[in-house]
Amino acid sequence: MVNDIISDMLTRIRNSNLAKHQVSQVPSTKMTKNIAKVLKEEGFIHYFEEINHGTYSSLLIYLKYKGKKREPIISTLTRVSKPGLKVYANHKELPRVLGGLGIAIISTSNGIITDRVARYRGIGGEILCYVW
Repeated sequence: MVNDIISDMLTRIRNSNLAKHQVSQVPSTKMTKNIAKVLKEEGFIHYFEEINHGTYSSLLIYLKYKGKKREPIISTLTRVSKPGLKVYANHKELPRVLGGLGIAIISTSNGIITDRVARYRGIGGEILCYVW
């Protein structure tokens, strides 16, 4: 059993990227689906689909690469808020990742959104991870 499903998801995507795999498989939960949705909307992955295996389901995340050398679109995935130490920020304190080139994924009362959307809506929340 995995305690931190978000760290597990990010590690699986990171490892698949380094090995230049086309697909990464992660356990399907509401949280992983919403994070994958944000990654797709921001253009870091092609798409994702949910596969039902009877007793459990998983997400297949199709990764994006650029160029002939297949450079990964996602260069870094960093977990910020951990189960032992939650990191919260209000809309004024939300970080700008790489001067706006990357995104911070935030868990808010309005769902899982990026730092730009949270700043625009004027809401804060738990900073889950940084992606660039």
